[in-house]
Amino acid sequence: MSARASFAKMNGLGNEIIVADMRGRADRVSPAAAVALNADAATRFDQVMAIHDPRTPGTHAFIEILNSDGSSAQACGNGTRCVVQALAAETGRKVFAFETVAGILNAQEHADGTISVDMGVPRFGWRDIPLAEEFRDTRMIELQVGPIDAPVLHSPSVASMGNPHAIFWVDRDVWSYELERFGPLLENHPIFPEKANITVAQVTGPDALTIRTWERGAGLTRACGTAACAAAVCAARTRRTGRTVAVTVPGGGPLVIEWRDDDHVVMTGPAEWEFSGTFDPATGAWERDAEAVA
Repeated sequence: MSARASFAKMNGLGNEIIVADMRGRADRVSPAAAVALNADAATRFDQVMAIHDPRTPGTHAFIEILNSDGSSAQACGNGTRCVVQALAAETGRKVFAFETVAGILNAQEHADGTISVDMGVPRFGWRDIPLAEEFRDTRMIELQVGPIDAPVLHSPSVASMGNPHAIFWVDRDVWSYELERFGPLLENHPIFPEKANITVAQVTGPDALTIRTWERGAGLTRACGTAACAAAVCAARTRRTGRTVAVTVPGGGPLVIEWRDDDHVVMTGPAEWEFSGTFDPATGAWERDAEAVA
């Protein structure tokens, strides 16, 4: 059994997150440990954010991200907000730079407790998303669910926010679509060689969206930060909204997404601490910390 590591169970608008402190260690959170943690109702999660010692000068940590099925993820905006809140409480620092496999993420905790994360520059080229075949215009690609003459979902916008996203625009309430049925099929569609996050999005105002997301490697989630960012930039790109939108997710909201003039996407929203404990990064066996009594 490996030495136990500390963790915090947190959430960002219902996006269930485990922040694992792996600083000062050479090991990693194993896929088996992730699966075991997710199998326990108390520690069920959408992503593990494993904080490692920094690898690059000028950054504060390297963050490895795992999905609930043990697979790797490139980016997680809601999880990054949780990391910021945890480290800000520990260190008093308010501004952070984190390295991920998707690049450097800059983040800041504000006086009101909300946290902004610079999610970087969206990518729209078909090779960058990536797609399995060429589409010159990724504002709308040929992909549908249901009968050819009456598809249930069709013509999504696609983009990468460090991970691949497909946004299906719908006119009805997002809850009226069986995303739990369509999501797995679309996530694994051959057009997405690295799979994809699947979102249904409804424009509810000139600066407002409501979305639901089937998250690659995690399934239905109450919030997905990169999906909110992808939906926002695709809405602006297709002239459905302006470049700053409030995105409502099943876990609440809104997440405020600003697609700045320098092309960077900044997401602002809350994070919430639930409880802390220790766990074995190899097996996922865990214990909850004793609650402090006021």
